[in-house]
Amino acid sequence: MANSPERGRTVLSRALAILGAFTPAHPDLTLTQICRLTGLRHATAHRLVGELVGWGALERLPGGAYVTGLRLWELGALNPRGLPLRVRAMPVMEDLHAATQQHVQLAVLDGAEALVVERISTPHAVPVVSQVGGRLPLHASAVGKVLLAHADEDLFAQVTADGLTRYTPATTTDPAELRAALAECRRTGVAVVREEMSRGAHSVATRITDARNRVVAALSVVGADPATHLLTPAVVLAGRGISRTTAP
Repeated sequence: MANSPERGRTVLSRALAILGAFTPAHPDLTLTQICRLTGLRHATAHRLVGELVGWGALERLPGGAYVTGLRLWELGALNPRGLPLRVRAMPVMEDLHAATQQHVQLAVLDGAEALVVERISTPHAVPVVSQVGGRLPLHASAVGKVLLAHADEDLFAQVTADGLTRYTPATTTDPAELRAALAECRRTGVAVVREEMSRGAHSVATRITDARNRVVAALSVVGADPATHLLTPAVVLAGRGISRTTAP
């Protein structure tokens, strides 16, 4: 027991570890998988999973695996950067999607990543790695650069502290180069990314502000055309339209 990974962990931290094991790549998990991912003993995981199912944070599928429960969705919907923002943004995003016929996505800052809270996709558009509920790196995505550009210096230091991950040959990995790009983004209100996240994907993003002119989200269009940046005026107009809906 002295070397147990459970030693020193609170009940709450163990329960949160279970919930944190579920990801877009692994939306359903068996109890064995939960134990492996969290380091919890089977008996402990079984007890906590049962309590989480009883509360509605998890649901058990007929085959025995578990998925996140609707109670979590209900709580998430209360976050002003979640469902309320999506509801306000959706009509504008639909118009932008109809005009561009490309992927349109909305993201917010969550920790040191960009969390995609809404996306409208086009079947024949370029494949993208992002999805609703998925996360994007701040230094290699257009929405990420917009959010990072308007965050404090501490976040920049955190993002660059251990080096910047290279996803493609075009990914920005030099902190000085990234800092210059962020300064340009603050000046123009726009970030343009060319194949930094995945080959063949080009993106342009702009900021979404609230009634106090604080940046609360980023809106982007992602396409296969290297000239996707020519859609900048449409993206900026859409961003302003969503921002106006946040006014009192």
